[in-house]
Amino acid sequence: MTGFTGVQAALPHRLSDTALTALGAGRPDRAALEELRRARLSRHLLLLREIAATARTGDFAALAAADRTAPDRVRDLLARPLFGAWATGCLTALRAGAAPERAGVGHLGDLAAHALTPHPRRDPGRHLTAEHDGLGISVRLEDSDPLRARLGLPPVPPLAPDELARWQESFAAAWRLLVERVRPDAEVLTVVLDSVIPVRADPASRGISATSADAFGAVAISEPADPAAFAVGLLHEAQHSILNAVQYLFDLLDAPDTLGYSPWRDDPRPASGILHGAYAYLTVARFWRTLPDDPLARFEFARWRAAVAAAADGLRDLTPAGERFVGALRAEVRPWLDEPVPSRILRLAEGANRDHRLRWRLRNLHVEPADRAALVAAWRRGERPPSVTPILRRSPGRALETSSRLDLTHRLLRGLPLEGSAGDVAYVRGDEATALGAYRRNPGDRAAWAGMLLTSGLQAAPELAAAAYDGLSPPAAENGDDPDPLAVIRWLS
Repeated sequence: MTGFTGVQAALPHRLSDTALTALGAGRPDRAALEELRRARLSRHLLLLREIAATARTGDFAALAAADRTAPDRVRDLLARPLFGAWATGCLTALRAGAAPERAGVGHLGDLAAHALTPHPRRDPGRHLTAEHDGLGISVRLEDSDPLRARLGLPPVPPLAPDELARWQESFAAAWRLLVERVRPDAEVLTVVLDSVIPVRADPASRGISATSADAFGAVAISEPADPAAFAVGLLHEAQHSILNAVQYLFDLLDAPDTLGYSPWRDDPRPASGILHGAYAYLTVARFWRTLPDDPLARFEFARWRAAVAAAADGLRDLTPAGERFVGALRAEVRPWLDEPVPSRILRLAEGANRDHRLRWRLRNLHVEPADRAALVAAWRRGERPPSVTPILRRSPGRALETSSRLDLTHRLLRGLPLEGSAGDVAYVRGDEATALGAYRRNPGDRAAWAGMLLTSGLQAAPELAAAAYDGLSPPAAENGDDPDPLAVIRWLS
């Protein structure tokens, strides 16, 4: 360790109550964000110290020598987000017993060589740059660094010139939207966003993006469909980065692993993940809020403001710092709930949120065989349904499933032709009677149970209704008729 001055630079980092409140509201000032950046470097340096203590190789000595010759260059390399992802993985492997070369310690020697290689004043790597109305941004485009896969999504190969030009054009257009619509959030990005990593698109989703708790400031994102999608993706992932950095300094939750419902995922999520979602979608809702004349934007605003508020209100077991942070988040979104949205759009937004919760219950809440038998027996005896508590259990399959009703809603609000099942098309058009009839005839489709509850005006636990119906089929009546699924829902309501 002797001679490597950077390792000694890790200092305590503090944020005032005022700064933490502003961070919770999604309105941090530059000083707070710069402190988070300094904390990122300190964490990287501490990881480096642990690696050096665990694996005594010549690679660390080479980096220390480079630090004496080019300290600013070494400091820049160590502060980069992908170094944090590498260092975390390397130290984890070393502590698990991996040999230094297998753990990747040789990367330190590569960094030393890179630091000592003459470079022009500006790093020669690729960048995405934009400027609008006096506010500019420049971020690294990481399309060749082998470490770029560490954010968990498969990266694309290095971009061809025409692909790079397309990304640059889209980035500039997204930046223009951000500066015009949510300039304070754009100013946050100029401090937080360090690197963009192009990744392969997911055919089953409308776009995919990710960050890593170990790579503050790096965003992995598939090529966006349009500038608005790019803008929203950057806002969303920057919030994740900020919250990750805050949580390295403060514990916000006493029970971060407690599982519950998350409005943006189809699997049960820990409380820490629910907080992450609420914080990320806070700025997403704020962005859509600035487009009052766009039907799709009003839908997204109405949908996400309600989801953020519900998720934040549902967070329990907060630490004192968490009470301050989440309290500011709640205070930011709560006034938005009173802002008017056209009734047609509000119906679709509220329906989308309820639809997601219903489908989540059908996927993740399981009725034990004995409880299902008790439901069936009560139905056959003409009795009131017994009290049944379903079991929360993770189901296999995608955690980010698509919804045909949501897809049709987007198409409707974009003015595109509607192609889908008769029930779903009728639902998004507001013909709930026709939709209910279609769903009622298709009880074998789990999504139809959510559809029946959306269109019938009844309140029941969908997993109980579906389980009871499954137990009653084959026929429960002597004449061989299947029970009416809507009658089962009404019985449970």
